[in-house]
Amino acid sequence: MRLISWNVASLRARLPRVQELLEELEPDVLCLQETKCSAEQLPREAIASFGYRIDDHSEGRWNGVAVLTRIEDAEAGDGDPALEASSHTVRGLQGEHDPAQARWVETRVGGIVVCSAYVVNGKALDHPDYQAKLQFFRAMADRVRVLADAGPVAVLGDVNVCLTDQDCWNPAQFVGSTHTSEPERAALRGVLEAGPLVDAHDAYNGALDAAGEPVFTWWDYRAGSFHKNWGLRIDLAMLDRETAKRIDSVWIARDFRKGEKPSDHVPLVVDLD
Repeated sequence: MRLISWNVASLRARLPRVQELLEELEPDVLCLQETKCSAEQLPREAIASFGYRIDDHSEGRWNGVAVLTRIEDAEAGDGDPALEASSHTVRGLQGEHDPAQARWVETRVGGIVVCSAYVVNGKALDHPDYQAKLQFFRAMADRVRVLADAGPVAVLGDVNVCLTDQDCWNPAQFVGSTHTSEPERAALRGVLEAGPLVDAHDAYNGALDAAGEPVFTWWDYRAGSFHKNWGLRIDLAMLDRETAKRIDSVWIARDFRKGEKPSDHVPLVVDLD
């Protein structure tokens, strides 16, 4: 089973790249963040023509999350499974600051509840969004606890936090700002502990890649950050411990940060046996 998470920074703008990913990497499940579509704007028929169903939580101009599932793996309803939502689809989190922001969707695929999450950025330590971010993590932890008690769960998405200093290209530059503050890290650890869940990349690869370099999933578009590898590891796949035992490989599809109209994130790929 292949699970992929990708913040596409606009599904409509990146639809050709999404098609490219589906054709080249053939995921069983693709979790998307920042789809930036209303429910009416979501390209459901195009996604279906690629061989996938889409279960979404859509807000409009900002945010938005989705889970794409191979049509043969999708639950059949009374109509076309490519265009119908799963009976297991859950949108939003109880206790989050603003459910209308469309930051969480979950559905069941092959016995696993798969969740796509897009955590609040936070903006600044003294900004109201920072407290909303911590509240979102608490709501995530509460939901993860319920899901993990019921069976296998995989939470994939953009968490907007570097768990450790090795997940940030220059920790000193982030002192006093979001993404590396201890309250954020503690809140994310709370989600992992609630399952308990395993950070798939860290469990499989450790902190560094085979060349001894840190692995990042996001790079700013400016200042040649990607080529200089000035990045952050803020996209995670978090699996319950039994599912984590099935990990065969975890890697980033780096070439999708290149080419025409790339997102500023790369896809994170988790292969299970």
